[in-house]
Amino acid sequence: MKKLVFILAIAVFTLQSCNSSQAKENSNTNETTIETPTEPVSENDNVKGGSVKLTKEVFLKEVWDYNASPQEWKFKGDKPAMIDFYADWCGPCKTAAPILEEISNEYAGKIIVYKIDTQVERELAGVFGISGIPAFLYIPKDGKPVMMSGIGRSKEATKNMFIENIDKYLLTSN
Repeated sequence: MKKLVFILAIAVFTLQSCNSSQAKENSNTNETTIETPTEPVSENDNVKGGSVKLTKEVFLKEVWDYNASPQEWKFKGDKPAMIDFYADWCGPCKTAAPILEEISNEYAGKIIVYKIDTQVERELAGVFGISGIPAFLYIPKDGKPVMMSGIGRSKEATKNMFIENIDKYLLTSN
């Protein structure tokens, strides 16, 4: 199966991210985990906000069935979406998690915020060529998704980055 190529946009902010060498260094530490829903939830249940943890099964059903259309992006959602690719051991991912939860509540009914644990859903991470996390896929209702990685230097800068990207890639009319 050929991988779909996405545009990697460079954020204006100085970004922080984890890469695979950091994963090896940090995988044995006793750090707290990111709190996410334990069961996948349908995006139709996400009107009140909150992020939605994705499994491959839910991803294929609600986002993109890459088995059916491996060469062409066909978004299945009814609202723009954002996907957070994260891992529990990743420090910047832990910083982004509560901010994204806040964003998902503020933009409830307008966008869906999904989360993909790259350590659990390795195939999904592979489909998008994720090599550094956190990585964020912004998926407009119509058009091609945009991939970005890293967070801002502060929580405020990170939240502003998310808001600017949501407004630019997800909520503007093309």
